[in-house]
Amino acid sequence: MTRSEEREQAFILIFEKAFNMDVPEDDIIGFAAEARLMEPTVFSTYLFKQVYEKLAEIDAVIEQYAIGWKKERISKVALSVLRLAICEILFVDSVPSGVSANEAVELAKKYATTDDAAFINGILGTFIRSREQDAVPRD
Repeated sequence: MTRSEEREQAFILIFEKAFNMDVPEDDIIGFAAEARLMEPTVFSTYLFKQVYEKLAEIDAVIEQYAIGWKKERISKVALSVLRLAICEILFVDSVPSGVSANEAVELAKKYATTDDAAFINGILGTFIRSREQDAVPRD
């Protein structure tokens, strides 16, 4: 299974959890495996669980960079894609930020609208540039 496919699995789990916030993550994984004949991988399971372990931090980034948008107004698809990508950018050092952003836009193109893909691209691009500027030492 490719990393893109693993990300897609994680997205599906995150999206499912968005409708079932009171259901434990392990149950979501079990239901998904049973209902879709999906076998979540170690990477997709890690991303999914990490999103919900760090949800407050991830959502704070979304709220900071989704200027003019309240989190509640963002579609569940776009929100799930953003959560996945921001989680990966913040907590998976082995994946370049640009790859996470590109994969997020591709997921949005597949599962959301063109407008959502552009919205996600804008938020992630601004977030990544901000992180890069903060990482540059200043004289």
